[in-house]
Amino acid sequence: MTPQPGPAEGPSLREKVERHCDLFNACVQSGDFGPFVATFAEDAAMDIENNPYGPFGGREQIAAAYTAQPPTDAMLIDDVEELAADRARVTFTWSSGSRGSMVVVWDDELVGEVHLRMVVPSTATE
Repeated sequence: MTPQPGPAEGPSLREKVERHCDLFNACVQSGDFGPFVATFAEDAAMDIENNPYGPFGGREQIAAAYTAQPPTDAMLIDDVEELAADRARVTFTWSSGSRGSMVVVWDDELVGEVHLRMVVPSTATE
């Protein structure tokens, strides 16, 4: 008897993160964040630690944030840690050299939450 294929598996969490970051970077290049924001759930939430902007509730507020303050640095993934089936912690380096991390939570194929942490460089001298 030939085994029957199981249900089709969707993309891995790492693949979702990579697609999310690739689309973000493409939008940085084009200056149009519409396609990126369209990947957020209608009721998505985004907050940015160590940053005066946010939090943002809902796709509309997230879109307004990207329109008002469009990012200019690309995001280069350093590591992806799976925290749960729908949640990943991503460490990254901006193209400017600063570092950051984020926890991304998916709501099926859409982004439900992003908790972004910007690493603030130390001003202490040795």
